Amino acid sequence: MLAVDLLLTLAALATAGQCLLLPGLFRAVTNLMAFGLVMALIWVRLDAPDVALAEAAIGAGITGALLLTALGQLPASQRQLQHVNYRFPHLFIPITIIVLFIGSLVWAAMLSLPKLGLVKEIAATLPYSGAEHAVTAILLNLRGVDTLLEIAVMLCAVAAIWSLQQAIPPPVLAGVNYPGLTTLARWLHPLFLLTFCYFLWQGTHAPGGAFPAGAVLGAGGVLLLLTSNIEWMHQRAYNPLLRWLLSAGLLLFLATALSGFLMTGTLYGLPPPLAGYFIIAIEVATALSIALMLMTFYLFGRPGNWP
Repeated sequence: MLAVDLLLTLAALATAGQCLLLPGLFRAVTNLMAFGLVMALIWVRLDAPDVALAEAAIGAGITGALLLTALGQLPASQRQLQHVNYRFPHLFIPITIIVLFIGSLVWAAMLSLPKLGLVKEIAATLPYSGAEHAVTAILLNLRGVDTLLEIAVMLCAVAAIWSLQQAIPPPVLAGVNYPGLTTLARWLHPLFLLTFCYFLWQGTHAPGGAFPAGAVLGAGGVLLLLTSNIEWMHQRAYNPLLRWLLSAGLLLFLATALSGFLMTGTLYGLPPPLAGYFIIAIEVATALSIALMLMTFYLFGRPGNWP
């Protein structure tokens, strides 16, 4: 299996290098998508299938769709500039040597550090966290503030995108049709929903939960935007509902933190009999919010420009 690991390492370096060095934005995007697929295989080799599926859904799926659509929105003059003669940078080799040298020093320093951890402390508090797996307990209870801030950052990204322009009409209304993609979507959507439910269930006793589930469902939602006419996300009448759905995960997370503070005097300090129910509610609401955020990224602007 060492040969497989070396092959994946070389593939990751090759796709990343081509993304940075080859001329043309289209080549850069396609190589970035290939890099995401290679990283998904690397996560599989590291026994993290949930992270692998999330990487494939976001790194190769949603990110690729976003960048390809953004590339299509560029003016023709800017797209033509990508076909100029390309010269290999003369400083590439010295810079590569310096980066490898610094990286080797950092890696050696990491290996020399003592192996610290909180395994015993987490195992002692796991029965009172409301979760059966340490990863879920850390993300949604013991270090819930970190996860709360991650969701807040995603919501800020949605607000930033909405502040730039109005939403772009879906491809179906623009007269663009993808016959093969429509058929593929019909076959894949049940699989997206099944994987979403499986990750939510898996998060109760193994690595998984809201973020991988939301990533997979969001990828299915972007595919739905490409192949279907989802008018409600663009209509002004549904704007308040869309905003509340986007904020549901963050609001429920905040409500849980404040509830724990009121009951025990500590943020997320939930009583053990109720902690499990709170975590299930947080996971479902957060996963749905993450999926909807990924879909709204693909709108490329603030919806509501239709009556």
